[in-house]
Amino acid sequence: MEQNDLVLKATGLTLAYGRRIVLEDVNLEVRSGRFWFFVGPNGSGKTTLIRAILGVLRPRTGTLWLHPDRGHLEQIGFVPQRCDLNPALPTTVREFVVLGLVGTRASRREETERLEWALAKVGLEGMAERDYWSISGGQRQRALVARALVRRPSLLILDEPTNGLDLAAEDAFLRLLADLNRKDHLTLLFVTHALAIAARYATHVAIFHSKRVETGPRREMLTREALKRVYGVGVEVSADPSGLVGVRVCPEGGNS
Repeated sequence: MEQNDLVLKATGLTLAYGRRIVLEDVNLEVRSGRFWFFVGPNGSGKTTLIRAILGVLRPRTGTLWLHPDRGHLEQIGFVPQRCDLNPALPTTVREFVVLGLVGTRASRREETERLEWALAKVGLEGMAERDYWSISGGQRQRALVARALVRRPSLLILDEPTNGLDLAAEDAFLRLLADLNRKDHLTLLFVTHALAIAARYATHVAIFHSKRVETGPRREMLTREALKRVYGVGVEVSADPSGLVGVRVCPEGGNS
């Protein structure tokens, strides 16, 4: 893989809030077209690293390099855990999605073209004038992705985006992301606690624990040994000829 495929690279990175060090000596390379999952216990630093990538948090030490084109802030789309839009404020899907263009220089024509493209990508064609709060939870989550995609990003970052979705909506949402990765070669960073999702969709995994980050291809990272180091409990890992398809954390002493 050539160097120009790098989207971002962290070397000896330490991140902190005041005197409290959250992550130290992080080394990470994210290359174009990969589907990365950030997994680990609550408070282990997953969102902290995302904040640094988005430029919200400056490194204490080390370096965080982003490709001048693919890693530029205009080329990064971000899908947060939830939408803080006031439900009492009448808002159409169109108005909600074009909020993603804030900070970019898009003409009215470009705005319309990008809007139509983003809605088509997430399966919300023809819904631009619908009331955002009248559509289903799964559709609102797709609109959140459209709001990020409207920037035409090279990198899409998602912070626990499946929280609150039912199983059917979650499955449809994840298949949407997999298609964006496979067909559009979009690079994704997905923060989650759901190990089974990472086992099914990830190309690469970053495991956060004890202020450290272990990284590598999915097959190397989602193993019983690696996960036990992090969670300190028994781990069931099921596999088929295509690779890992299921991971379940169970109480120590249970089947593993």
